[in-house]
Amino acid sequence: MTVSPLNRNADSSRYIVIEGPIGVGKTSLAKKLADSLSADVLLEEVYENPFLERFYRDGQSAALPAQMFFLFARARQIEDLRQADMFANVRVSDYLFSKDQLFAELNLSPDELNLYNQVTSSLDIEAPIPDLVIYLQSSVDALLERIARRGILFERAIDRRYLERVTEAYARFFHAYNDGPLLIVNASQIDPINNEADYAQLFQQIERTTGGRHFFNPVAAALA
Repeated sequence: MTVSPLNRNADSSRYIVIEGPIGVGKTSLAKKLADSLSADVLLEEVYENPFLERFYRDGQSAALPAQMFFLFARARQIEDLRQADMFANVRVSDYLFSKDQLFAELNLSPDELNLYNQVTSSLDIEAPIPDLVIYLQSSVDALLERIARRGILFERAIDRRYLERVTEAYARFFHAYNDGPLLIVNASQIDPINNEADYAQLFQQIERTTGGRHFFNPVAAALA
């Protein structure tokens, strides 16, 4: 099924962010949505992080360097965007910069978090506000299944309890999010990457979302 691009009028979203916990499929969806919109794609440098495997395996000992790598990488990307005129083209990203604090608070000790906050303040990063954030929610069982299916070796060390903490942190974060339009999607039982009907249904909802906070349950919508 072919999905037509969004109409690019003055009210169209030009900077769209897809967020959600590990394994929810945000990167794959960002790429597919960018293709539908003929947009540029901005991706988090997850697999370039040399400390991530050790963090998943050993936890606390690698938390600070893993977090700092992400901080500097994201800061560099944002600066590159600003120099290239952030809003010259439609862009789709698989991460929201302000969620960096979510993982810092989740993974760092109090002393490490204090250091991280000092570094963040010194960088004085002015992250752009997205025109639309798409938050993909999912059950922990579905996340574990997807992580196992994609077969990335070092992700096998991610345990259930950590994923529970991540999903809970995301829920709290987006409960308080009010920086702009937010589309919350129940993604537990859909596969918008490999199922074109699921993708078309989600894309239509994205087209309709222009402001405020919206909840989209694809299963319920399909039965309505």
